[in-house]
Amino acid sequence: MKNTNPISLTQFLIEEQRAHGTLNAELRLLLEVVARACKRISIAVSKGALGGVLGDAGTGNIQGEAQKKLDVLSNEILLQANEWGGHLAGMASEEMDHPSCIPGEYPQGGYLLLFDPLDGSSNIDVNISVGTIFSVLRAADDADPSTDEAFLQPGTQQVAAGYTVYGPSTLLVLTVGRGVHVFTLDREQGSFVLTQRDVKIPVKTREFSINASNARHWEAPVKRYIDECLAGKEGPRGDDFNMRWVASMVADVHRIITRGGVFMYPLDAKTQKQGGKLRLMYEANPMSFIVEQAGGAASTGRARILDLVPEKLHQRVPVIMGSREEVERVVGYHAQA
Repeated sequence: MKNTNPISLTQFLIEEQRAHGTLNAELRLLLEVVARACKRISIAVSKGALGGVLGDAGTGNIQGEAQKKLDVLSNEILLQANEWGGHLAGMASEEMDHPSCIPGEYPQGGYLLLFDPLDGSSNIDVNISVGTIFSVLRAADDADPSTDEAFLQPGTQQVAAGYTVYGPSTLLVLTVGRGVHVFTLDREQGSFVLTQRDVKIPVKTREFSINASNARHWEAPVKRYIDECLAGKEGPRGDDFNMRWVASMVADVHRIITRGGVFMYPLDAKTQKQGGKLRLMYEANPMSFIVEQAGGAASTGRARILDLVPEKLHQRVPVIMGSREEVERVVGYHAQA
């Protein structure tokens, strides 16, 4: 008889470990620790003003951005949860200049963890969905995990990636290289439960996600694509498109994964000097891994994101990801230009 009981994240990972040799016990336990940390962040986010966590922290990160109190708290939660378990050789965060070393009193493991502790934190004070993004790499035997260089691996080397969305419900979206699976936090039980298996991005779409206030700065290929969408049924696409933009990457990309479409934070005149807006290691790589595992595509407009070899820990890149046909159309316009 088929088991119809809810499948917890722990059970799912154990079954993956048994069925496929690549998900070992160390990686499984690491993912469970990350998930527990995300549950703590979810609780802090849900308390909002009641928890005294809204507003600016009065500090800035390496990118020169003002940190929110929840940015700092989420970063600390992830660091403290993962430093003692023996699964990691090192951690790197969007909120820190350089990697965080595992304290000497704890054993070191074989993996590296990178994370954006609270993506979309500018939305916190207006109660719009935010999230956490994470990526797992293997630590090279000859690399010093206290150095930036140990983390500079292309996205194709990721062994796992995921994100959480702290919205009306808290979702954990995860890949270990064999499809994309969605877990919903059961607050009464205190555990993530499998609610969608092998998610696939819809091929046909009538949605796009982009910050239209930057239209005057866009390159010609992006402007061409958006203009064609906005032309509606009378235009070359022959269909009416909707634009959606939350300014929280996890929320915008999760919509694309669920309903199809394309998410874009392209290269433009504003971001030309820094190479793009979004961070390769903390945002673009893990999200690209997830999108490709869900049947989509992810590109800078000029190259596949996962093929990029990072040059620095906080490198920025353009991002175009979502339904494969739409991404290929935008990439084709770049090639023609």
